[in-house]
Amino acid sequence: MRLLRILLLLLLPLASFSQLVGKVVSIADGDTFTMLVNHKQMKIRLHGIDCPEKRQDFGMVAKQFLSDNIFEKIVTVNEMNTDRYKRIIGMVFIHGANINEKLLQAGLAWHYKTYDKNPAWARLENDARNSKRGLWLQPNAMAPWEFRKLARSR
Repeated sequence: MRLLRILLLLLLPLASFSQLVGKVVSIADGDTFTMLVNHKQMKIRLHGIDCPEKRQDFGMVAKQFLSDNIFEKIVTVNEMNTDRYKRIIGMVFIHGANINEKLLQAGLAWHYKTYDKNPAWARLENDARNSKRGLWLQPNAMAPWEFRKLARSR
């Protein structure tokens, strides 16, 4: 019985998402894009990370990085949730590479700890910070959620 419980706990995360495969047709920003799945457009938001807004420093760099990696290519999205804007929240893969992680490694995203508690991703962000990669070249980089909050208050 204990072995069955352990097995269920290990398999539960795998059962909590569906897999989508399609061609990326547009890039909205560093962490959002649209893909075609069976001739239907689906908007995807990358899980667990938050890239700078387009009007922030490195916002367009993050968008270009995402475009360089996935635009007009076939990707796999492990669907994890849907947000209030009806976007699919997911982990994005191309040729086995995790795009969410690549943005963290490049220093072009914050680990969005409110929605993801993965300690490995926290380390990826810290490594980029310590190496001053991407947006971490700035001494006082503003998190995108703070930037959005400030913009709303104006």
